[in-house]
Amino acid sequence: MTEFDATPDADATNNIRQRWRENTDTFGRVYDTVLGITTPTPYADIAETAECSPNAAKKHLERLVEMGIARTDGESRPARYERNEGYLEWQEASRIATDLTVDDIIERVQRLEAHREEFADRFETTDPSSVEVFAQDDHDAIHERMEAVSEWHALERDIRLYELARQLAQNDGHLVPA
Repeated sequence: MTEFDATPDADATNNIRQRWRENTDTFGRVYDTVLGITTPTPYADIAETAECSPNAAKKHLERLVEMGIARTDGESRPARYERNEGYLEWQEASRIATDLTVDDIIERVQRLEAHREEFADRFETTDPSSVEVFAQDDHDAIHERMEAVSEWHALERDIRLYELARQLAQNDGHLVPA
């Protein structure tokens, strides 16, 4: 069995990047880039990654801001952009609402909420952020607690997504009845 190398082969990476550059227009490359960043990033850096001019990147980023896909810090100079996490959650909730029935979504939320109650009982709080992770004496206990709190945070996100999906599914794609 060969050993796994976490660093991708340079030739393979270059081939993928070349195909992306050739088969994706500038707007698509800026879109892909902004969805991949996790912190506010200067538009010139986004342009470099998207392999376009800074002016083109800024124009497309402003369009993405108008569409709600990206956000900008209007106070920073040069302008910095980041993906809008709310957009990604909305997109995921819409997919869930399309893929599942309202009853399936409600059942899933009930299971998630029951699991949330288990965490609340275990840690004697309803807020995963208030759990003292490093208050343990040994490494294994700290690690186990970190995993549990991380899982709890993911569970809270899933509950939000499925609740949003339920509202969308019950109201023909709208948050409130039309």
